[in-house]
Amino acid sequence: MIVGIGIDMIEVDRVLEKIDKDSGFKQLIFSENEIAFCDGQPAKGESYAARFAAKEAFLKATGLGLTLGHKLAEIEVAHDGNGKPMLNLLGNFKVKSIQHDWNKIHLSISHLKTIACAVVIIEQ
Repeated sequence: MIVGIGIDMIEVDRVLEKIDKDSGFKQLIFSENEIAFCDGQPAKGESYAARFAAKEAFLKATGLGLTLGHKLAEIEVAHDGNGKPMLNLLGNFKVKSIQHDWNKIHLSISHLKTIACAVVIIEQ
C-alpha cells in the first residue's frame, strides 16, 4: 500500500551558493557519505541539489514534513550495486520508519545544469 508520494525541484545555484558559504550548511544537511560522493563529482552542485530535493521529496511523502524535527543529514541518498539511487534512513528517521511501517521507499532523482528534482514513493 502506498503511504505517500513526494516531489521536489530546486535550483542548483541556490544549493551551491549555500554549500560554498562554509557556514556549516553542508554538514547540517548532508551525511559524510553524501559529502564525499558529491565533492568527488565534476558537477558537484547538481549532485548536492539532487540530494537536497530527495530529502524534501521524502519529507513530503511522509505527510509529516519538518514536523518530524530531525536532522536532514539522517536522510541519506546512496546507490545500490547497479547505481540506482536509494534512501538510507539513519538515526531518528530510521526509528520513525519502523514506527510507521515504511517498508519500501522508492527514489528517482534527475538533474540538469540548473535544476534538480526528485520523486519519492513510500510503501507499507
